[in-house]
Amino acid sequence: MTLLITAIAPVFIVIIYIYVKDKWEKESKRILFYNFLFGAIGSILISTILYVVYDLYFPEANKFSVLDQFIKAFFVVALIEEFSKYVIVRYYAQPKKDFNEPFDGIMYAVMVSMGFAMVENISYVFKGGLEVAFLRAITTIPAHATFGIIMGYFMGISKFSKHKVTWNLIGLLLAILFHGTYDFFLFINFIPGISIGAFISLIIGIILSKKAIKIHQENSNFKL
Repeated sequence: MTLLITAIAPVFIVIIYIYVKDKWEKESKRILFYNFLFGAIGSILISTILYVVYDLYFPEANKFSVLDQFIKAFFVVALIEEFSKYVIVRYYAQPKKDFNEPFDGIMYAVMVSMGFAMVENISYVFKGGLEVAFLRAITTIPAHATFGIIMGYFMGISKFSKHKVTWNLIGLLLAILFHGTYDFFLFINFIPGISIGAFISLIIGIILSKKAIKIHQENSNFKL
């Protein structure tokens, strides 16, 4: 029970934080729950299928090859996981009438991301214990949140733009870029000290996420 609580607690801390930041027009808790659920089930299922297909047709990456780990970080892990989240936001959340202000892109994308992150986190924490739970609580969960905020920021723009496809793809690609950068520095930890790059990318992601939140708060259609 302790492991389960430590695995899911940081996820709900992020959700509460983003919900509070939705200042002007709160989203339906039912729809938020469905986005979270689809992230936990749908996104995980999509990514699992894509990983299985990848494993069937492509050789395993060399653990000590920088190039192999670069490809794995950006074109396998980041691409598969962010695409699996994007699909849910794009085809479930974005078309809804409740998606009625730019901030909703952030709100829904984070809910999907946290659903995905919760399932992933439970798996890692149950294997690695409390030490892994603490480390992921201050790194991986916030990282998934920033990927969701960055993607959702541009999907929020897309909803009210004539160039919907362009803005949606920008959101997806930037989420992949930040996710891939974060993972890449962790994957090449056979180079002494290189893992610090992951923390730097996380800090940059957090700074940009805070700016994205503030911009969409200011641009709300419901701002008093």
